[in-house]
Amino acid sequence: MARPDKVAAVAEIADRFRGASASVITEYRGLTVSQLSELRRALGDSATYRVAKNTLVKRAAADAGVDGLDQLLVGPTAIAFVTGEPVDAAKALRNFAKDNKGLVIRGGVMDGRPLSTDEVNKLADLESREVLLAKLAGAMKAKTSQAAALFNAPASQVARLAQALADKRASEGADAPAEAAE
Repeated sequence: MARPDKVAAVAEIADRFRGASASVITEYRGLTVSQLSELRRALGDSATYRVAKNTLVKRAAADAGVDGLDQLLVGPTAIAFVTGEPVDAAKALRNFAKDNKGLVIRGGVMDGRPLSTDEVNKLADLESREVLLAKLAGAMKAKTSQAAALFNAPASQVARLAQALADKRASEGADAPAEAAE
């Protein structure tokens, strides 16, 4: 018979898998409690970091319909459940792992697809959503400015041509009375 605390833990982990945009599986061997607290602060509000037993995680993943994690669940395991931007969480984990060799990123899952360690690191190399949107907005603004200049060019050329014609007529008109007086 299953113990109620384990059933509750499996249900909680399964809910986190369902509610997460991505999950990153890590090994935390050798990290102190203060280092784990520092990692949780680095992740911020975009992710929760939870230490869990592998058997409970396997059952919760099966309940949530997440496949491909069994080979990652070996040894001391902790999972970062990402509810915000996956890029930000991946960057925080990678940067923390660089400074603390006790944290090892094993892989993860995003949009129902398993991720390898290299894919998590590639995800961390991406720019954040806000930066990409800002670049897109800048590119779109530049294109509209170019279009406005292109559409405005014929009108300004006509205006310059009309002004040049008026100046030429004015100078010819000024020269004509001078020639008639002679």
